[in-house]
Amino acid sequence: MEKKFNYQINDREVIITRPFEAAHTNVWEAFTDSRILDQWWAPKPWNCHTKSQEFKVNGRWLYYMEGPNGERHYSYFDYKSIDPQNSFSGLDGFCDENGNSTEDQPSSEWKITFSSDKGICTMKASCQYPDEETMKTFLDMGFLEGFETGLNQLEELLKR
Repeated sequence: MEKKFNYQINDREVIITRPFEAAHTNVWEAFTDSRILDQWWAPKPWNCHTKSQEFKVNGRWLYYMEGPNGERHYSYFDYKSIDPQNSFSGLDGFCDENGNSTEDQPSSEWKITFSSDKGICTMKASCQYPDEETMKTFLDMGFLEGFETGLNQLEELLKR
């Protein structure tokens, strides 16, 4: 298999692709079921904890990442479209523990698609930002490194 974590950066967009040697339905569930997301979404030594999830159009996933010293960073994902087993999209951003958006923190529009061929399920995430400065802020925060680490954790989880 080719390199596992591939990305390209355009004007205001980061596109990430990652193949998994796993059943399509298992990869889909890993991205859409909070019980599974909590097991891999945060890069170790951080942990992900879901407060609530409504995986439906206009629903929300509200979660926080907890660091090794107990610090918490809250985030949300507002689902805008869902094509079961194929794709979903939405707005990702930072918030307080009640889900109120944090205006001084950046947000991004995501579209995640899933395709399969010969036992390989490939996830493609397109993350669009309102401007290049916001995209740079995400990249400087370690977005690519953190997402790659999480996806590697997902790969290990899918092998179990």
